[in-house]
Amino acid sequence: QLQLVESGGGLVQPGGSLRLSCTTSGIPLSYYVIGWFRQAPGKEREGVATISNTGGFTNYADSVKGRFSISRDHAKNTVYLQMNTLKLEDTATYYCALATRYLYDDNWSSAKEYIAWGQGTQVTVSS
Repeated sequence: QLQLVESGGGLVQPGGSLRLSCTTSGIPLSYYVIGWFRQAPGKEREGVATISNTGGFTNYADSVKGRFSISRDHAKNTVYLQMNTLKLEDTATYYCALATRYLYDDNWSSAKEYIAWGQGTQVTVSS
């Protein structure tokens, strides 16, 4: 069963930065679209960013544009989410997920488009 693994979460002060990583073993992630999602307590899971299999196309939630950056390193079989200027409202469990096609419309942030998920990594922004 395909399983993604996230890492890099932690506790950071407002204005700080974190870099999340998403990887897996056994398959090349380069074949797939990867999305990052987050879910805060009591809230629905929301799409944060997505990247095409080649890395040539990306999309972001309005709430993170200009602060977060998604990228991928095929040699390391890893997708990253660089998070800068973190805010209290960025506190959530962050998940990476895999899709077989890149969606150019708002459906990129629909969780139902993704076929495999990681277990999540906690990001807490607090002073």
